[in-house]
Amino acid sequence: MTAALEWRGVSVDYRIGAERFRAVDDVDLAVPAGGTVGIAGESGSGKSTLAMSALRLLPRSAEVSGEILLDGEDVTSMRWGRLRAVRWTEAAIVFQGAMHSLNPVRRVGAQIAEALELHPTDGARSPEQVRARVGELLGLVDLPVERADAYPHELSGGQKQRVMIAMALACDPDVIIADEPTTALDVVVQAQVLQVLSGLVRDRGLTLVMISHDLSVLAATCERIVVMRDGRIVEQGPSEQVMRDPQHEHTRELAAAFPVIGDPASRYRVGRRAGSGQAAAPAGDARAEASGTPLLAVRGLTVDFRVRGGTLRAVDQVSLDLHAGEIVALVGQSGSGKTTLARTILGLQRPTSGEVRLAGQPLPTSRAGLKAYRRKVQFVLQDPTGSLNPRQTVGDAVAEGIRIHRLPGAEAEQVERALRRAELVPPERFTGLLPAQLSGGQRQRVVIAGALALEPDFLVADEPVASLDASVRGEILALLQDLKNDLGLGALVITHDLGLAWNIADRVVVMTDGRIVEEGPTERVLLDPQHDYTRKLLSVVPSRLGARS
Repeated sequence: MTAALEWRGVSVDYRIGAERFRAVDDVDLAVPAGGTVGIAGESGSGKSTLAMSALRLLPRSAEVSGEILLDGEDVTSMRWGRLRAVRWTEAAIVFQGAMHSLNPVRRVGAQIAEALELHPTDGARSPEQVRARVGELLGLVDLPVERADAYPHELSGGQKQRVMIAMALACDPDVIIADEPTTALDVVVQAQVLQVLSGLVRDRGLTLVMISHDLSVLAATCERIVVMRDGRIVEQGPSEQVMRDPQHEHTRELAAAFPVIGDPASRYRVGRRAGSGQAAAPAGDARAEASGTPLLAVRGLTVDFRVRGGTLRAVDQVSLDLHAGEIVALVGQSGSGKTTLARTILGLQRPTSGEVRLAGQPLPTSRAGLKAYRRKVQFVLQDPTGSLNPRQTVGDAVAEGIRIHRLPGAEAEQVERALRRAELVPPERFTGLLPAQLSGGQRQRVVIAGALALEPDFLVADEPVASLDASVRGEILALLQDLKNDLGLGALVITHDLGLAWNIADRVVVMTDGRIVEEGPTERVLLDPQHDYTRKLLSVVPSRLGARS
């Protein structure tokens, strides 16, 4: 079969000052016309560099060698005019992070139309024809034509990602490259985006190259999977074969990072424990603790927001008990109210009615009282990069809370102890570093260390691993589990990832439309769900053992 896109002996080097870093190392890969290939790997594996090289979208510091053939024509030797004509019309890219890729001050219809105006493939189009084509493209990705008049901030994450797909389809390309198109989307929206991509491949005969660090997402969409590490392809083959019988150690690591719900081997086994002979952590202690007096008690909590034309109820009569030494996963789609509930528990959002109690005492309303409360109940934010001051060293970042609360004792010793608890060892290696000198996982550990420095009783973690690589995700989950087992620390983990809940949670709480619709021990909720919404969430979770739909 003729290859629609092919890399032959391709290497990519980045010039960093006087040095060179090889991101892609002598890669050979052919994608047949109408085929679907998924490229898996962690950050730094070279997968995005390889994909971007197909349309010469790499920075000027990149040097490419080898041949990159698009429909038999070498992209590396194309003149600028020819390359400009090829982009969008023969191959197009769906970029990662739709919110950052879309212009926030232009309506999405105008942004889709821009590609049509720059590349009139079948002659000049009248404004009416452009509008009609925009409406047709929105229909292809299951969006109503009225959404053309919306600004990006007026769309959900899934809708923004669909707009990006519509833009890529504007000029009828034969090849679509999708770079992490479902990152940070909830499971239902992720399933919808994957369904759109699969339908377009099936109905329009597109060639798809899809990039992800989640093998189960690739298996749900692609016929073949290619696994990269350190710039090289380490394994490739039919999706079902790679998923069921991975040959390379790194492929097995990627598969283990996203566990199958119901698989006993991945229950309480994360990070270094996954796939090892190490025994799973016992759940009995947390269950016994859960039957006693709750550390945090939420009673009849309601949160309303004033919006144009009325009131939006984000949290609706929620009651919840949270215990020390217990990890509770709060799951639901975007907009379900779970983050608003967490912010209210932390005292960052005033409730309309209801109350939160810590150790039987109501949540304070005074500034001094809230300050003392937040020392006991600490927040771990989703984005570690945004949580840290880029000009502040690790030592200062961890010490910040100690200084604000004026904790007695030697600051240096407290910082060192917190870094050790967050497994940043030896501490002296990290204290003088800036966030930019750390990996994503190390930055998240610094955020957790800052919380641990205050000796809290409870952690609230909002999507703590959503933006992290597979292996780093496992390390952070293992750290949360160790903090529970070693320090008796309780945690409320907000997530849309039911596999994460199966991995580490003692209980699962399911929210939708501001209400808790189901809660209970993890095994019961995930293996024998009683509510239709829970069953819906479970039905769209990609399984690494499942076949491509």
